[in-house]
Amino acid sequence: MPTIDPHGGTLVQLLVDGSAAETLFEEARNLPTLVVSERELSDLEMLGVGALSPLTGFPGEADYHSVLETMHLQNGLPWSIPVTLSVDEDGAHRLGGADAVALVAAEGSQPLAVLRVTEIFKRDRAKEATSVFGTEDLEHPGVKALQDAGDRCVAGTLEVLTLPPHEDFVAYRQTPAETRAEFERRGWRTVVGFQTRNPIHRAHEYIQKCALEIVDGLLVHPLVGATKADDVPPDVRMRCYEALFEGYYPKDRAMVSVFPAAMRYAGPKEAIWHAICRKNYGCTHFIVGRDHAGVGDYYGTYDAQKIFERFEPSELGITPLMFEHSFWCDRCEGMASPKTCPHSEEERVSLSGTKVREMLRDGERPPQEFSRPEVADILIEAMRD
Repeated sequence: MPTIDPHGGTLVQLLVDGSAAETLFEEARNLPTLVVSERELSDLEMLGVGALSPLTGFPGEADYHSVLETMHLQNGLPWSIPVTLSVDEDGAHRLGGADAVALVAAEGSQPLAVLRVTEIFKRDRAKEATSVFGTEDLEHPGVKALQDAGDRCVAGTLEVLTLPPHEDFVAYRQTPAETRAEFERRGWRTVVGFQTRNPIHRAHEYIQKCALEIVDGLLVHPLVGATKADDVPPDVRMRCYEALFEGYYPKDRAMVSVFPAAMRYAGPKEAIWHAICRKNYGCTHFIVGRDHAGVGDYYGTYDAQKIFERFEPSELGITPLMFEHSFWCDRCEGMASPKTCPHSEEERVSLSGTKVREMLRDGERPPQEFSRPEVADILIEAMRD
């Protein structure tokens, strides 16, 4: 069994079953409904399975401001990004003084959950944007999503009838309880988690395998919730992961499971949030690379690593593993980083993202020192489609 407790000590389970589910469903049919956005559906799913433990629903205004101001919940537990359920003015008026509301994915669809409403409070968009994203610039995708969300938040505890339905990656959709059970089955006591929303290239593979030298197992945990329109689609990324795992990873020491969260692109704050979530999935260690969860030039190259210094190790309870930019060095004849390689930039294989995309669009494989050929071929085919 992994040697790490869930955040806050208890793995939350909000799914209701059996006769209790039947009773709750009948109640939900007679409640006012609230349509949940795609991004907040991901949070609903994460809450339901305990990925956001110790949260048992959407927190209230006091926790909202505490997170924005201190990166802690009111009870003192570290938490870096508020988890909110948005509603506009009309929606808030329609809910009125309801004690409970049924959450649905679309108008007329079956209820997914019942929220026992404790309060409806006004969102502070400027404060949230500055605290979470470090900017109010609407060119930032996280700020734009925040601007598009309702300006009020509904708080309360959740009782989940069913998770949002998915037809993709069914074999890879493991809950925190299931990943923990799988780690135990494999005999892994220490596990390193790796967050990704991109195909894995040689630099990623290198840092994963460096980390794997000091732990029992590796969980590659790709995010499959909402991302930017120009990010590589999840199904393409998953084919890349499968090709890599088939040819280059020890099957008894590495596994893939999907992470249902939506991307915030919050850089440092999201690095902390990602680490806490992976702790709930049973990871004892978490890789934090260059520009983790970053976008554009809103964050410094290693800001996502520096933010961990603001917490005592015992506070977060998961060990961050910090890595610098990695590359192939022709002189070293292998993968390296600035910590291990003394040679000049000219002797290193380094390609910009723009150059790589250009090569793939032209049907040209990037150098194998940059990307495994199996991965390049999948990306070339996807770009042709």
